[in-house]
Amino acid sequence: MKILITAPYHEQGRQQLADTFGEVIYRCWKDHGQAYQEDELISLLQSTGADAIIAELDQITEKVIKAVPHLQFIGVCRGTPSNVDVPVATDRRIPVFYTPARNAQAVAEMVVGSLITFLRSIISSSQWLEAGEWQSGSLTAYLKFKGNELAGKTVGMVGFGAVAQRTAGILRSFPCDIRYYDPYVTSPDPRDQKVSLAELFATSDIVSIHLPVTEDTKGLIGTELLQSMKKDAIFVNTARSVVVDHHALVEQLQQNQIRGAIIDVFDQEPPLPKDYELISLPNVLAIPHLAGATYEVEDHHVEIMNRALIEWFEHHNTAVKVLYNKAILEDINDDTTSLSSL
Repeated sequence: MKILITAPYHEQGRQQLADTFGEVIYRCWKDHGQAYQEDELISLLQSTGADAIIAELDQITEKVIKAVPHLQFIGVCRGTPSNVDVPVATDRRIPVFYTPARNAQAVAEMVVGSLITFLRSIISSSQWLEAGEWQSGSLTAYLKFKGNELAGKTVGMVGFGAVAQRTAGILRSFPCDIRYYDPYVTSPDPRDQKVSLAELFATSDIVSIHLPVTEDTKGLIGTELLQSMKKDAIFVNTARSVVVDHHALVEQLQQNQIRGAIIDVFDQEPPLPKDYELISLPNVLAIPHLAGATYEVEDHHVEIMNRALIEWFEHHNTAVKVLYNKAILEDINDDTTSLSSL
C-alpha cells in the first residue's frame, strides 16, 4: 500500500508506517505553504498513485473521495475528522481514522497558564514595568497589581471530554473544586460534581468551555447563562467560538458584569472587525488560537495515528487469512467454493 502524508509527521513515524504498509510519500502542507486545495489534493493523490492519505488541514471532500475511489483509508491528524466528508467515506466503505486527545495536554496547560496570567495581571504588570512606569515607591507594583490565587476556586467545565478531563486533573492539584456539565460523560473522579448547565454558570468562579461544534451546541452559551455568572467570575473559551453568543459576551464584559474573559477562538480567523470589540476590551486576555499549538502535539498525533492504523492493518490481515484458510478448507469439501468469490 502507498500512503500519502500531508500532515506534519516525523521521520520515525513515517518509517514505522513504511515498514508496515510498504511505501510512504511525504508532502507536508507546511512545505506547501498552506493546506492543499481540493483540486491540488486530487492531483497529488492521482500523480503519486496513493492508496491512502493521512492529512491534517486539507479538506477531503466528496469531490476528492469520488476522484480517488480506490482509497483504502483516510487518516486525519485532528481531534475530530471535521475536514472529511465522513458520510461519503462511509458510503464507500473507506475507514476514517483520527487522533482524539492529541492536543489535550497542550490545551490543558494553556488554560491553566492563562488563568494564572489573568489572575496575577502578569501581562499588564510586565508592560507597566517595561514602559518605565515604576518611578517611585518600592510597594507601588505590589499595591497596583496584587492578584488572586487559582487555589480554592470552583471551576466549571462545559463539556467534559479529553481536554476538560486533562485540565481538571491539573486544577485539582492546586486544589480547585471541579464541576462539569456533559450529558454523555461521567467523570472517573468521584470528587468532581456533575451539575446542570444553569447551576454550573451560577456557581462557578471560572467557567471553561470545552464543547465540539454540533447543531445542539451552536449558540448554546447565550445571554441568560452569561448573565447568571458571578460578578467576579472569569469566562474561558479555548474550544470553538460559535458555541457562544458573541454579542451577549461582549455586553457582559463591557458592563463589567463579570470579571473578565480568556478567549483563544474567534468566529472568523483572522478575526473580523466585530471580533476586535471583544479582543480590545481591557478585561479580556485574547490569544490567537494557540491553545493546541505545541510541537509535542505533532508527536502525539503520529503516535495515536500509527497505533490505530497498525492495529487495523494487523486485524485486517488476520481477517483475510481466516477467510483464505476457511476457503481452502471448504474447497477441499466443496468444489463450488473458490478463492475468487472472496
